[in-house]
Amino acid sequence: MTTAHVFDQAIALTPQGGNLFAGHTSAAYGNMVGPFGGITAAQAMNAVLQHPQRLGEPVSLTVNFAAALAPGPFEVEARPARTNRSTQHWVIDVRQDGQSVLTGTAFTALRRDTWSLDEEAMPQCPSPEQVASGVGSIPMEWVKQYEMRPIAGAMPAVWDGSGDSSLTQLWVRDQPPRSLDFASLTALSDVFFPRLFVRRATLVPVGTVTLTIYFHADTAQLQATGSGHLLAQARAQAFRNGYFDHTAQLWNQAGVLLVTTHQLVYYKN
Repeated sequence: MTTAHVFDQAIALTPQGGNLFAGHTSAAYGNMVGPFGGITAAQAMNAVLQHPQRLGEPVSLTVNFAAALAPGPFEVEARPARTNRSTQHWVIDVRQDGQSVLTGTAFTALRRDTWSLDEEAMPQCPSPEQVASGVGSIPMEWVKQYEMRPIAGAMPAVWDGSGDSSLTQLWVRDQPPRSLDFASLTALSDVFFPRLFVRRATLVPVGTVTLTIYFHADTAQLQATGSGHLLAQARAQAFRNGYFDHTAQLWNQAGVLLVTTHQLVYYKN
């Protein structure tokens, strides 16, 4: 009997009727406080993906982290708020002990062939085989679920305030390797360490407040990517008054831009 990949175990949901699904947190994706945000976003996305009324493929997802999930069960409500001929709008609510811990929206659509262009070209970087794997000793369980090969902007080895750039580039994929789909791509879109850590080499409390993911790839492009590495790049744009943002891109090894993302993060000076 084949055991499900640790990621599939983590995002597994049980239909409860109507728009409700039951899930459970995964110790394998534990973060500093609560679960890794990417896995919670993937659980929310999975409710949309599993919903029998879903139309089309994911085009965008926005999740707002209202509170950290505590270890244990939770429920997801994914409700199709409006369905048109080729598009569908979703409202998502993840609840635990009767309170919302995540709110979100998603947009799905039937894609069609059009003129297409990746304006944001993949940067020139060494291949995954040319980059050493590993990010050092980081005491978060979720990091163990990914193969990371940092090119630039790795987590600081010394917290001495010496950082001078928020740019990170790395090759990344699930560990063990897993064929890419919309759920795993959702989680991978949040795989970056906080930009404040990289820019300042200073350890302070942080937490993502809101994350938006734009899916440029369709199912065929994800299937063509398979279990290959993704080139992930992120940089901040502003740190101010207790919040900073970052914008990020993920390409497959063929140079196809799969997703672009943006998030806002709280920090305490």
